[in-house]
Amino acid sequence: MASALFALALLAAVAGPVGWRLRRRPALITGRDGRLSTSTALALAWTVILVWLLLTVLAYGLTQGGGTRYFTGEPGPLSSLTTVYLPLLGGPYVALVAAKAVVGIRLENGTLAKPAARPTGSGRRPLRELIANDSGRTDLIDLQYVALSVVTMLYVVLFFLSDVSSGLPDLPGQIWALTGAPAGAYLVNKLATRPNPVVTGVSVAGGAAVVRGGGFGADARVEVDGEVLPTRYEAGPETLTAPLPEGAAGAFTVVVVARGLRSDPYAYAPAVA
Repeated sequence: MASALFALALLAAVAGPVGWRLRRRPALITGRDGRLSTSTALALAWTVILVWLLLTVLAYGLTQGGGTRYFTGEPGPLSSLTTVYLPLLGGPYVALVAAKAVVGIRLENGTLAKPAARPTGSGRRPLRELIANDSGRTDLIDLQYVALSVVTMLYVVLFFLSDVSSGLPDLPGQIWALTGAPAGAYLVNKLATRPNPVVTGVSVAGGAAVVRGGGFGADARVEVDGEVLPTRYEAGPETLTAPLPEGAAGAFTVVVVARGLRSDPYAYAPAVA
């Protein structure tokens, strides 16, 4: 019991400063568009957990395990490090590196569109971005990647806390599939994502709808409640301006059509004074 409490305290000491730093300045785990990056966040989370496991095993061995005899015994407390935990960590890191490469290449050759970065006043980002696409809608692939990774993290942490003296939990070697398979699906999703236009914000000024986002292009057209409007395109950052039809002064839904592709609907509602 004392070992488990010590391990929990050490976990708080390792994860607490990291979480506090990311809450105030999340740039470390954000992507090109300023949104939270699923692959980066999960790779960092697994790194924190593995560092905590190793520090706890080291501290236990030096204080209660009898020093070097604890680490050289058979089986040793780190015996499953290369067979289970490094492969467990490898999936998220492969997904991180490969996803960054894929997104960069597709942005460069024009087969993918990303909206301009959207900074917030406090620098904080909503955690929902980890399971959402560029339009803010829940993405099933991202959701399963996050959900299965969190379940696997809990599995590792709880089994370790149940018997700290045994070192790294002797988990089934196949458990790496719980991070490797979702990471692979996440990467394939990055490869297959169509370059649909993305609407990130809509405002009304002077009787016209001002639509912000990415992947528009000069041929983009704005639809308001299904009606196609004459549209003016401005680059850097990409903005579309379209005069609103009469009767659309209240709430309405915006869709952008560019290169024959449609964005997800964006619901606009006037601010309540």
